[in-house]
Amino acid sequence: MKTLAIGLMSGTSLDGLDICLAEFEKKDKWHFQILKAETLPYSPDWENKLKNSIHLSATELLELHSDYGFYLGQKTKDFIEKHQLENIGLIASHGHTVFHQPQRKFTLQIGDGRAIKMKTGIPVLYDFRSQDVLMEGNGAPLVPIGDELLFSQYDACLNLGGFSNISMISKGRRIAFDIAPVNIVLNHLAQQLNESYDENGDMARKGKISETLLAELNSLSFYQLPHPKSLGVEWCHQSIFPKLKDIAPLEALATFTEHIAQQISKIINENKIKNIFITGGGAYNTFLIEKIKEKTKSEIIIPEKQIIEYKEALIFAFMGVLKINNEINVLSSATGSTADHCSGIIA
Repeated sequence: MKTLAIGLMSGTSLDGLDICLAEFEKKDKWHFQILKAETLPYSPDWENKLKNSIHLSATELLELHSDYGFYLGQKTKDFIEKHQLENIGLIASHGHTVFHQPQRKFTLQIGDGRAIKMKTGIPVLYDFRSQDVLMEGNGAPLVPIGDELLFSQYDACLNLGGFSNISMISKGRRIAFDIAPVNIVLNHLAQQLNESYDENGDMARKGKISETLLAELNSLSFYQLPHPKSLGVEWCHQSIFPKLKDIAPLEALATFTEHIAQQISKIINENKIKNIFITGGGAYNTFLIEKIKEKTKSEIIIPEKQIIEYKEALIFAFMGVLKINNEINVLSSATGSTADHCSGIIA
């Protein structure tokens, strides 16, 4: 039985809304095909609204939750009409993360799924993270279920987005965790140099590494914690951005890129990973990829553009398909929750 599903993903780095239409079919195992996918950049107005959502009052945040739901619904409806799509079984929406504090038992992804349903008339699955957090998990990473069922031919999958996270088999179970911030910090620094991001890592390549800052970053307590573990924007505001305030942006970019490469390579080497499949916007950062290659013996595999850019949206669509079929779509070995479970709210 084939299912057509749309996945919606908005990453913490705010580079836009990813929309991915894919077909899923289960034979001996799950198979997928991406049929249409695009990234819709946010208008400056929407970018500001989402960036500042962390500072809103409760009433303003509830209003944004509804408004953003209708925005997602309208953009999905436009996508369906533009490509003249039919027979879509479901829409699965990640929403946009505002707060993520699993240790306090909450995580918030705004964009009301019911509003998306009202705009499109298609069943919507949303709020995939909260149930895991209530079950004592990190609510992240969720993508490992897709790595397990759609990309199991690789030793490890590494996503370089707002944050870097890895998923791999260890002692017969799939484990996954966040490694370090990536584009959430690199984009912030590039913007100080009037660029929206550091293309190919060219600016970082010109900068000089500050050994003092590098040592300070590497000694942050998060890196000593055992997995499962996850990062949120709040952590960057608290632990990273203050350390970068008094340093020239070019120097900070060079140092932070080196920091990311060191943290990722440490994990690859400790786990003796033979080959690693890299996706997310950071896969285009040739300077960062070169640094990871220099520091490891692992074979680095970078797939075609569609998978690099839409793997997360694809997997959220897949999580929606699993939910509709009442199958497990969150792995406790990855999130640290009390059990594997089937998560998401259906509108």
